[in-house]
Amino acid sequence: MNTPPQLRTVNVTRYVTPLREGGSLPAIAEADDGFLYVLKFRGAGQGVKALIAELIGGEIARKIGFKIPELVFANLDTAFGRTEPDEEIQDLLKASVGLNLALHYLSGAITFDGAVTVVDPLLASKIVWMDCLLTNVDRTPRNTNMLTWHRELWLIDHGAALYFHHSWHNWQEQAVRPFTQVKDHVLLARASELETADAELKNILTPQVIRDIVNLIPDEWIAQEWMEEPDEVRSIYAQFLETRIASSQIFLNEAQHARSALI
Repeated sequence: MNTPPQLRTVNVTRYVTPLREGGSLPAIAEADDGFLYVLKFRGAGQGVKALIAELIGGEIARKIGFKIPELVFANLDTAFGRTEPDEEIQDLLKASVGLNLALHYLSGAITFDGAVTVVDPLLASKIVWMDCLLTNVDRTPRNTNMLTWHRELWLIDHGAALYFHHSWHNWQEQAVRPFTQVKDHVLLARASELETADAELKNILTPQVIRDIVNLIPDEWIAQEWMEEPDEVRSIYAQFLETRIASSQIFLNEAQHARSALI
């Protein structure tokens, strides 16, 4: 029996420090459950669309079986923007009042280094396949968005995925496009089991699984970006992903072609 995923909701109690990688200024923050989180803000440059990509990408990765820090919804109170001395951060906090997204902070984790950690070919193939599905442009040697924590590989930061939602009008066409950026994927050379990964993951990511994950998108995020009804927007995300999964041979062929140029 498939149990729909659920996310806990926490309240942010303390802004600890900004993480100045990239332009969105995520931060380490403490919540009322006593844990530290990497907080992603709805008021950052890409708005709630980056949070939606993070949410969908992270929960799809978790469903596949990858190690992903726990994702939680994080409430930010109006008081947080009042005493912050940095004006840029103050503006970000004020623009992010309400429901944001956070990942459990993996204290002591180190950035994945392919020269040090050799990834199993099937695991590499599954990660490449998933990033082709999600059109995740941000898993390159320059920025792997993978961590090593307790000698295990963890995936983080899917906010740059699902870039179709930045040009919403032609999502049907984008759903069946190959993912040409796979040529830059940090694990492509190790991904020698793409056909096996394709068969396994298509069985896991059923339409019901996709719908359950997409249904996690909060109404208030949708209202910030779209005029359509929330269920209509969620349906488009689900249809986009279901179409890509059904047409996976398109992005699989592109990945295999790009890999053949490497080896």
